[in-house]
Amino acid sequence: MDETRVFSVSELNGLIKELFDHTPLFLNISVRGELSNYKVYPSGHHYFTLKDSESSLRCVMFKSSAMHLRFRPESGMSVTAFGRISVFPRDGAYQLYCSALMPEGTGDLQVAFEQLKKKLDEEGLFDEAHKKPLPDYPQRIAIVTSSAGAAVHDMIRILGHRWPMSKVLLLPVRVQGAEAPAEIAGAIRYANRHAIADLIITGRGGGSIEDLWAFNDERVARAIYASEIPVISAVGHEPDVTISDYVADRRASTPSNAAEIAVPDASEQRQMLSSVSIRSAQAMDKRLRQMRSETENLRSRRVLRDAGAYLDDRRIELDHLRDKLGASMESALARKKRDQVRLAAALDAMSPLRVLTRGYAVASDENGRIVTSTKMIRKGSRLHLRLSDGGADCTVESVKEETEA
Repeated sequence: MDETRVFSVSELNGLIKELFDHTPLFLNISVRGELSNYKVYPSGHHYFTLKDSESSLRCVMFKSSAMHLRFRPESGMSVTAFGRISVFPRDGAYQLYCSALMPEGTGDLQVAFEQLKKKLDEEGLFDEAHKKPLPDYPQRIAIVTSSAGAAVHDMIRILGHRWPMSKVLLLPVRVQGAEAPAEIAGAIRYANRHAIADLIITGRGGGSIEDLWAFNDERVARAIYASEIPVISAVGHEPDVTISDYVADRRASTPSNAAEIAVPDASEQRQMLSSVSIRSAQAMDKRLRQMRSETENLRSRRVLRDAGAYLDDRRIELDHLRDKLGASMESALARKKRDQVRLAAALDAMSPLRVLTRGYAVASDENGRIVTSTKMIRKGSRLHLRLSDGGADCTVESVKEETEA
């Protein structure tokens, strides 16, 4: 029996690792699969499993590589992983040391765009209720863009042509590259902090999705949302849509269109004012003609042509009214007199004094109470008798009560 070399576990794992590390195919390999158990550890390293319907592969992406991810990997996402295959000697298990991830079916930037769009939309950054109206006649306009691009020159030219009364302030920033998002967001915050404008335009000319990516950055989106000054987003060409477009108070299809939206057209305003002036003059002329016609009508009236005749007519009317009023008053007085006589006769007929003339008298006691019953007096009571032509005081000598038959 031939003598066979015996390896320790560590030696064998090291030997296998060297085989992997020196095999060109395993040093730069691409693997397609579905992400599973994706976890990000506090160290910044990403650990996950790449699987298909039959197998799985352990993977790790170190922090230095994960920092370059432009989207957020999630379990269940189909991706292509790039990296190298090697062995972790401690466990004796091979795994993919991933250097990059690419979503299947679409680019990583598009995935990152959709993820950020969904996140900010759920937070309410796109709500119409938050969008501010643009000033009708802005006095100062701050442009946040590159000073070297054609876009800024187009905007300044159009703004100067359309509304030269506005002052244009350029806040030059980079609009492409890793430093661009921080510069754009910082310029927007600066404009608000120092209140240097009443309108902000931010954007750049057209380009690829990579060129426009600074305006898909979360920092820029949040700076636009927090701006107290209305913001117009003017990024790329008509088909290009960025996160900034969704957050801004107004989206312009191009930088030139942003300048057209920002200010009114002075020539159109002049035409409008001229039209208003013409209509005002026409209205004034019409009113003057009406007043002239009314004046002519008044001039033709008799009261203005012969004031004395007018007064004579009024005197005649006054005399007629005086006669009518006098007759009415005499008639009313006669009616009142007749009513008075009738009421006096009725009152006289009802007077107790009328009864006294027929031989009756009214007896009252010492307290002035009318005596109506024998029970109210007794022998010796002092009474006063009221007669038709005077009265008499007397003393009761006896009281007789009549009994019923």
